[in-house]
Amino acid sequence: MSAPASKPAPQEVWESLSQAERDAAYNNNAAVPTSAAWVAERDGAAAAFRSSAKALLDLPYGPGARQKLDLYPGTRGAPCLVFIHGGYWQRNSREVFAHYAEGLLAHGWSVVMPSYTLAPEARLGDIVKEMEAALDLVAGLGAEHGFGPMVVSGWSAGAQLAVLALDHPAVAAGLAVSGVYELAPIRDTYLNGALDLSPEEIAAFSPLRHAPSPKPLVIAYGTAEVPALVHDSRALAAQRVAAHAPGALLPILGAHHFSILDELRRPDGQLVRAARDLTGGLS
Repeated sequence: MSAPASKPAPQEVWESLSQAERDAAYNNNAAVPTSAAWVAERDGAAAAFRSSAKALLDLPYGPGARQKLDLYPGTRGAPCLVFIHGGYWQRNSREVFAHYAEGLLAHGWSVVMPSYTLAPEARLGDIVKEMEAALDLVAGLGAEHGFGPMVVSGWSAGAQLAVLALDHPAVAAGLAVSGVYELAPIRDTYLNGALDLSPEEIAAFSPLRHAPSPKPLVIAYGTAEVPALVHDSRALAAQRVAAHAPGALLPILGAHHFSILDELRRPDGQLVRAARDLTGGLS
């Protein structure tokens, strides 16, 4: 007896979905029954780490209240990871992801975590520009602190921002985790209340609508993520393969949208290994 056909991704049958089904397609919290406990544990671990770690905190890269970044310095000459937080461009901040620096710090890397102005106060294009300004500052910090190659990374909405930032002149490679790479469906969900995405913004800031960067990019996702995010990760990887762009698709077996970042926190985690492989194992 043949195996049953796999269920299509939401994007493939989008026009046939109800509003509730469209909303559920991108609702990571609802898809993980224990998400509230994951978030509470994450926030507590981040606060404990940030309060005790060797760091330069709240460095401004612009005049806005949230235009700040934290630097966790490593060994001179070792690479630097710039990690952009997620939250559908309207939630969270760098502070609650601080402990995910631990994995690469254990290998001597520096880690930088920026925040950005959230929607609806900022339009998506404003957020993209803020990340460019943050990377400009990181490039200057790199000269001061002796960073090696810079890897731009991000999770969820931060992964979309990381892919868009890949061509920044200071960036050597990218690590995109659990991202959204086509924004058109987002416009049709509850998430658009704060974003108010225009057709022009969707076209400009959907990575899948643009030629891939020639810089190396690892695209990671959890196999237990919502199918919409799995679809986007696979689609972006396929686009890059077709363009002969370097990098790899990295499925994390059994990981959901929250647990996947444990692979960045552990020194032997799969995301830590991917970042190190991107820089030739330096550190």
